[in-house]
Amino acid sequence: MIAVRDLSIGYDGEVLLHGLTFDVPAGDVFVILGGSGCGKSTLLRHLIGLERPLAGTIELTCTPPGIRRLGPTFGVLFQSGALFGSMTLAQNVALPLQKWTRLDAAAIDTIVRAKLRLVGLEGYENHLPAEISGGMKKRAGIARAMALDAPLLFLDEPSAGLDPVSSAELDELILALNASLGVTVVIVSHELQSIFAIGRHCIMLDKAAGGIIARGNPVELREHSSDPRVVAFFNRQPMAA
Repeated sequence: MIAVRDLSIGYDGEVLLHGLTFDVPAGDVFVILGGSGCGKSTLLRHLIGLERPLAGTIELTCTPPGIRRLGPTFGVLFQSGALFGSMTLAQNVALPLQKWTRLDAAAIDTIVRAKLRLVGLEGYENHLPAEISGGMKKRAGIARAMALDAPLLFLDEPSAGLDPVSSAELDELILALNASLGVTVVIVSHELQSIFAIGRHCIMLDKAAGGIIARGNPVELREHSSDPRVVAFFNRQPMAA
């Protein structure tokens, strides 16, 4: 679904990451991980088209050949949830439908309620973001990202700022959406529990190396990697001096 080839990214001509080459298979739960400041969120911004790469290519194949979609081919959950504070949850989720479809108000309302029900927020349609918990905001953000039934979801630090129970519930939701709807999920995270719980494949970025230093299944990397940087990260160990 995503093919990245020889990608170099950075700002003002300064290269942050270079030589990035990887694939995200359709139906995968794929994690981009690494330490703070290694470029995870910057890479995500390039994948969703908010930034232009210095070199290389990013190809997204979200629909079969010959099929045209109206509107975005992917949904995004930003780290903060990015809900509009003056709008109810229902109004937030309705925004993509109002912009990209010609559905009438009744049809949009039906879809909005279905999406909120899907993420466990039935009955909260008329709540403002300030009236719900952090975990519920993330769920509402996922509902909005799924409003147009995009086959690909990008989630930026979905567990950030959540308590352990809310984080585990969000992990279960992501797995359920992937299993029941076949949605491909790309997650930026450094939360190890979530990574081991839901990640099937991953790439690990390293700031000093300026690129990918490991790839594969997170649990297998934890158990079998011989790279001291990878071992330290996955086992929460300080790097030897």
